[in-house]
Amino acid sequence: MNKSHPFRKKWGQNFLVDQNLLEKIVRTINPEQDESILEIGPGEGALTEKLLPNVGEMLAVEIDPLLIKHLNNHMILSRCHFVQGDILKQDIEDLPISNPVRVMGNIPYNITSPIIFWLVEQQDFWNDAFLMVQKELAERLVATCGSKTYSRITVMVGVYLDVKLCFTIPPEVFIPRPKIHSAFIRFTKKKTPLVSDEKYERFYKIVKAAFSQRRKMLRNTLKGFTFPEGTEERIDFTRRPETLTLEEFASLV
Repeated sequence: MNKSHPFRKKWGQNFLVDQNLLEKIVRTINPEQDESILEIGPGEGALTEKLLPNVGEMLAVEIDPLLIKHLNNHMILSRCHFVQGDILKQDIEDLPISNPVRVMGNIPYNITSPIIFWLVEQQDFWNDAFLMVQKELAERLVATCGSKTYSRITVMVGVYLDVKLCFTIPPEVFIPRPKIHSAFIRFTKKKTPLVSDEKYERFYKIVKAAFSQRRKMLRNTLKGFTFPEGTEERIDFTRRPETLTLEEFASLV
């Protein structure tokens, strides 16, 4: 660990330092020699160092120029291609790596949701994706219909991607130590998305309105929308949003 690197609060940097956890992450990803990995936020390269020998090619995008300098001077990582920049402004198909890639990210928790939606938009160019996220968000992403944690992000992500909570992580394995527990999750793509690309914006508006006042009935929160013929015979609009399945939400567009 390079003690001289100032932790950048503006980028929400927390570095993984636990060797057992790093090895557990590699086992969970189970990389193969013919695969390409895109790492988001490699930090000081602790995980990069463990993944790199197991894959055909690897590229990492890091926003911090100080870390990019450190990574480029790291002899063990010379085979990894480092790009300095904001991942949210990158298109996978334009990066110098073969696609589809497998994605890995230990990302700042304040931009987790934008990165998940970036994955949805980029889904033609990756096979699966692993993210370190706040445990509370992981629980929302894997929530079942009818539960308290079933929410807007459960629905918005769930119509495109399947999410698996691989394991949870205590704060002690990071430097600096965060105040919250984390979780390691895996995204895979649904064979057929429940909502087509051209209906995405309308779907977004419906789901946002439905969960804006989750204690209210759908007939109140969605009264400004029109729906396909027969919708109100199939779905009881006196229900609350957390009682609708992903398929029922998708049928509203």
